[in-house]
Amino acid sequence: MADIKRPIGNHGVIGDLRTCALVADDGTIDYFCWPNLDSPSIFTALLDSDEAGVFSLTPEWKASRRQQLYLPDTNILQTRWLAAEGVAEITDYMPICEQQDTKPRIIRRLKMVRGEGRFSLRCAPVHDYARATPKAKLRDNAVLFSADGQPTLRLTATIPLSLDRQAAVASFTLKTGEHAEFIFGCAQDEHLDNLQTDICFKETLHYWRSWCHQSNWRGRWQEMVKRSSLALKLLTSWQHGSIAAAATFGLPEELGGERNWDYRASWIRDASFSVYALMRLGYVDEAKRFTHWVGHCVENSHHDKERLQVMYRLDSATELHESELPHLSGYGDSRPVRIGNDAWRQTQLDIYGELMDAVYLANKYGEAISERGWRNVCSTIDYLCEHWQEPDAGIWEMRGEPQHFLHSRLMCWVALDRALRLGMKRSLPMPYERWDRVRSEIRQEIWQDFWDPEQGHFTATRHGKSLDASMLLMPLVRFVGATDPDWLSTLDAIKAKLVRDGMVWRYDREETPADALSGREGSFVACSFWYVECLARAGRVEEAHFEFEKLLSYASPLGLYAEEFDFHGYALGNFPQALSHLALISAAFFLNRKLDGDDPQWQP
Repeated sequence: MADIKRPIGNHGVIGDLRTCALVADDGTIDYFCWPNLDSPSIFTALLDSDEAGVFSLTPEWKASRRQQLYLPDTNILQTRWLAAEGVAEITDYMPICEQQDTKPRIIRRLKMVRGEGRFSLRCAPVHDYARATPKAKLRDNAVLFSADGQPTLRLTATIPLSLDRQAAVASFTLKTGEHAEFIFGCAQDEHLDNLQTDICFKETLHYWRSWCHQSNWRGRWQEMVKRSSLALKLLTSWQHGSIAAAATFGLPEELGGERNWDYRASWIRDASFSVYALMRLGYVDEAKRFTHWVGHCVENSHHDKERLQVMYRLDSATELHESELPHLSGYGDSRPVRIGNDAWRQTQLDIYGELMDAVYLANKYGEAISERGWRNVCSTIDYLCEHWQEPDAGIWEMRGEPQHFLHSRLMCWVALDRALRLGMKRSLPMPYERWDRVRSEIRQEIWQDFWDPEQGHFTATRHGKSLDASMLLMPLVRFVGATDPDWLSTLDAIKAKLVRDGMVWRYDREETPADALSGREGSFVACSFWYVECLARAGRVEEAHFEFEKLLSYASPLGLYAEEFDFHGYALGNFPQALSHLALISAAFFLNRKLDGDDPQWQP
């Protein structure tokens, strides 16, 4: 990673439940979409050079140690420098303001803790994914930035600012105990004085700590579970109830490769898993708001209400047309950089299972399903009864020919199973015999057509030979017993072919013709945590514990995960990734219970 100026894992993330910004450990904000998470970026240096938009604030010291940490139980980030000349720190946060007419703002407070230091600032937003021509002007010691001739953004500061090449710049000195403050937000925002920013800070601190303290988690790995839940919360929309798959677009799954997708949307699958993870920690309100959001998604699918899309925009709109940004060089020269995601057009039958699992649990631990909600469930399950045998793109969104994937069949079974359970629990009207018959047919087909007697394990595709890490969900969704001999032989086969030092690849590309893209990818973080949970459920608890500790060591210094690991365990892909963090929570939840009750024998 030495050739990358600011590696993915060397970032913290801040946000206000509308959008997120990435702050590198050198004090640079090099990624920020505004005003919403899926709006065009205004700081895009992470995917190009600093000319693509950056907000840097750093001491002019030749040698210093850099650190980042979150204030306990919050998403308020501190970046610190320790040098012979002194100690300095920046506190970065975005105030939480659940009002339609208030746009997101970033507040940066620089403090000289000890000693004396000279600092440099450069704030240079470039609108529209760095495609616009920057325009800036100085007014009343604030710098206004414009797009299409209209002021859009403003930087105010407690130190003098000046202009340099359409950027706000400053060079200044602070001594022990002195501080400088910078507010970056909407051009129409009122100026905030020190008293108001103190109030903003206290309110933001209170918000995150109050939310965090709602958790009922009392087990091991408190800090990692807490950080994962806070990361998931950052990806939720206070306005819509949706949950984004990640905060970023275009970050590569392979350096120099073409697998560079936009994850600033809500996948039914990922969001459903996120709700499950948050509910396990006691956050039921997020589950309620997510189910309402899904209802809006169904209503917006005007042409075919029974058929859910794979993903939706954060506001539940249906179209996410994919395009490329050829003017960007890409992270580590990884091109093309894509925005939008054509996977919204795909058929992925597994999403019905993930959604129904979340709906079932939301009803079990939260709010009872509404009459309209149950009618939507019935029409969706009836649709699935007619279409479950069709090939699809699968969980990994293959861009080759559709296949009959085991995971898709598995989750169709889950959808029928959870709908039947929910209907029975709530005494709701349903075509029980039909649904039960289809559930049995799916189960029978999986055991007959997705089992290879020669190799002695399940296979990723019907009558196929290859393995797929999504098969790790089979015992997790209670399709097969975690200690069933046929499942254990499958688990051992996955360990032999797809696992490397606890890191799990999704599949072997050479054995997966549906993967029509060039190059390869890193190992998948979520699959790695699924593997840990499967080991624990199988009774191999000490082995699971050791593998889990390895995975924790691969986290970023702040405890965050991207989508994948490279061969060295460093972050690859979009960041932070919801699926990675929710899988960590699930693995920690089950492993903690097993460690409290089991005494297995295992030697590394």
